[in-house]
Amino acid sequence: MELGVASLDLNSENFLKQFYIPSYIITSQAKAECLPDVPECPVLVFINSTSGGQLGGDLLITYRSLLNKDQVFDLSEEAPDSVLRRVFLNLERLKNNGDQFAPKLEEKLRIIVAGGDGTAGWILGVISDLKLSQPPPVATVPLGTGNNLPFAFGWGKRNPGTDRNSVLSFLEQVRKAKEMRIDSWHILMRMRVPKEGSNCEPIAPLELPHSLHAFHRVSSTDDLNVKGYDTFRGGFWNYFSMGMDAQVSYAFHSERKLHPEKFNNQLINQSTYAKLGCTQGWFFASLAHPSSKNIGQLCKVKVMKKHGDWHDLRIPHSIRSIVCLNLPSFSGGLNPWGTPNTNRRRYKDLTPPFVDDGLIEVVGFKDAWHGLVLLAKNGHGTRLAQAQRIRFEFRKGAAEDTYMRIDGEPWRQPLPVDDETVVVEISALGQVKMLATNDCISKSVLDPSSTPMTVDDDSDNEEDESVGEECRKFGAADTFKIPDEVDISQFS
Repeated sequence: MELGVASLDLNSENFLKQFYIPSYIITSQAKAECLPDVPECPVLVFINSTSGGQLGGDLLITYRSLLNKDQVFDLSEEAPDSVLRRVFLNLERLKNNGDQFAPKLEEKLRIIVAGGDGTAGWILGVISDLKLSQPPPVATVPLGTGNNLPFAFGWGKRNPGTDRNSVLSFLEQVRKAKEMRIDSWHILMRMRVPKEGSNCEPIAPLELPHSLHAFHRVSSTDDLNVKGYDTFRGGFWNYFSMGMDAQVSYAFHSERKLHPEKFNNQLINQSTYAKLGCTQGWFFASLAHPSSKNIGQLCKVKVMKKHGDWHDLRIPHSIRSIVCLNLPSFSGGLNPWGTPNTNRRRYKDLTPPFVDDGLIEVVGFKDAWHGLVLLAKNGHGTRLAQAQRIRFEFRKGAAEDTYMRIDGEPWRQPLPVDDETVVVEISALGQVKMLATNDCISKSVLDPSSTPMTVDDDSDNEEDESVGEECRKFGAADTFKIPDEVDISQFS
């Protein structure tokens, strides 16, 4: 019998039992429980209690009052890799000991993540790292500023209510949600070790946030470590961006670190973000932004559209920000790619932005005014390419640094002035499972009914890309399996 929203009341014990996980599943120290039935939708809940001002802490209290407190985790107290490793090792132990409950619960297990896009990416990275035989799908609670990941899968972009009824309603949505696979994207950067006195470590806003789990130096014992080179890598699920948009995001996060008391609700955060866009010169980029940091002057860009087939990508001179997009949600729910009209010659090889097709959409922006085009019907940025891989080769001495961002988490990237081999490559590798509601805007190639129509009837003056010579392949992120066809020894 289906339990609808009408049954969500303060006495809905039968409803809550559908999400309950007994403590002995989570930790081997707990005493085994004998339950009559396997819950329909067992959930592990991860909450970033520092997100959303006071909302994260309030949400933590509500979830722990409704569910077994042992299945609700505060990410400020315990990292998700520790939790999930413990839980799944315990599940294996129980299955090996003949527990009949454990395998059934593992099959139905779902994860709820409450936090910003960086928090969600952190969890997705850990799930991918563990290489589980049955990785659980993930639902995201929008507690951040942009909330692009939740919005892309129908969970909204406004911060949620934290009271009992709001949480019960969200749990009901999780129970009814459908699973949806999305591509994982991995990034690797390598450069020669700078001369003595130079430092090219990624610089996060004031202090290293947990988000730089998404991008970090490889260990000295890692297979991808090459003597004489510094190597950094990570992964993302929504977007990677470089340029002025990442610079504004960096300024926002720095300000929030300095004055956290001023960032206690979503509206204030968004207003501050817009103000910083002005003070950082994003609205007057032609005057405030050095042309040497324009993408085309900063680096050479290559894309692989088909396996093994690399081509130069011509970047218009005026492009100051480039976005490599996996989901149709950026900067608070905007869609920079839109839906190309394949009847137009310029777009004949382009497709709608599917999230599971192994292709990433590459979009450029000139300044903030260009970005405002996204607010118009059929608005989009400068479509540059769709690719299986994209590679940035930085020009020697082009700039002292640039700004980069992965799923909402920015950093400043110093660049060595004496190195001609600074390379960043992004490649598709594997997939993760998300939970999506009926309001999901993401589209799958496996669902013909989700394919949008070609409605793009605007006419812009985008410049066509050019093609160039083939170049070598190399690996992806350290915590993910490197594809068999990749020869990492050639990246040196």
